[in-house]
Amino acid sequence: MLRRYIEKRERFLAFLNDNRTVRKFEWGVEFVGLHAQKDPYTQFCIYAESVINNSDEFFGSPIISNYKLENDILTWTSAVQTPSDENNKAYAKFFPYDRDKKAAVVILPHWNAKPGSYFDLCRVFQKIGISAMRLVLPYHEERMPPELERADYLVSPNIGRTIQSVRQAVLDTRAIVNWLKLQGYEKIGIVGTSIGSCVAFLAFVHDMNINAGVFNHVSGHFADVVWRGISTYHVQAGLAGNITLEQLRNCWLPLSPIVYLDKLSKMPHRPQRYIYTLYDLSFPVDLSEELMQTLRQKGIKYSEVRFPCGHYTLGEKPWVYFDGWKIVTFLRKHLKSHT
Repeated sequence: MLRRYIEKRERFLAFLNDNRTVRKFEWGVEFVGLHAQKDPYTQFCIYAESVINNSDEFFGSPIISNYKLENDILTWTSAVQTPSDENNKAYAKFFPYDRDKKAAVVILPHWNAKPGSYFDLCRVFQKIGISAMRLVLPYHEERMPPELERADYLVSPNIGRTIQSVRQAVLDTRAIVNWLKLQGYEKIGIVGTSIGSCVAFLAFVHDMNINAGVFNHVSGHFADVVWRGISTYHVQAGLAGNITLEQLRNCWLPLSPIVYLDKLSKMPHRPQRYIYTLYDLSFPVDLSEELMQTLRQKGIKYSEVRFPCGHYTLGEKPWVYFDGWKIVTFLRKHLKSHT
């Protein structure tokens, strides 16, 4: 009975005020520096393998020379430059805890998050003595090109652009971490929700300056979420008939957390919590459970939280309070316990 209710509510919330646009399939080789005259799928397979083998370079720490903090808004030129000028300037809202610089948290919102979202979570961290920084994801809010109503370019049927966009989000995240370290912060945590969770994980596994992470809605496979989730039905429509799931997995493999678990298992342990829901129609629960199983197989110590609700309903009362509690208490424990 609970499952039926939750899934009905999930569908209602997913399609409420729905303005999703079906965009045409494109390989987008130009977004990742590949050649238009060669077979695109073969190129992407070779490219993906190269990225994974050299991921420390692909997701490498950006060198930023023009950070500017004004009225608690941090801006800088994104290390990844895109065809959309608006998107090339990065923004983050800063919630400083003024008494010390012991700990800070970087917060990555979900796809198509509205302006001001996650500010309440930032203020909770601020109240318990942890500064917070909330990133504006690529193509969102101030970074949205005029032709868009939604942040369609972050995840789209354009294979290359999606890779470029997620990489940009990871490098923007690392730029915030670098800035916080320059300000003298001792410990840094990260929280990501939905697509923000994937970005947060990719940053976490490539940046030892991140001391603890909470990943809110999780999947080991990027392509499978897009292919199966109800939130991305418009992307699925653009992909349909142009590419198979197996091909999409191969192309987007560098964006899939599961391929970096070997790397994570060989790194010094850092506290990490994975949160997922049992009735999620956007991040199907079998994908979350597979990731948990693989973490165990790799011998990675982690904390797991399962809620009996769904993707969108986790943002509703009472679940949003439980979720917030699990996020805040975990990071307070691991960022403030020795301060």
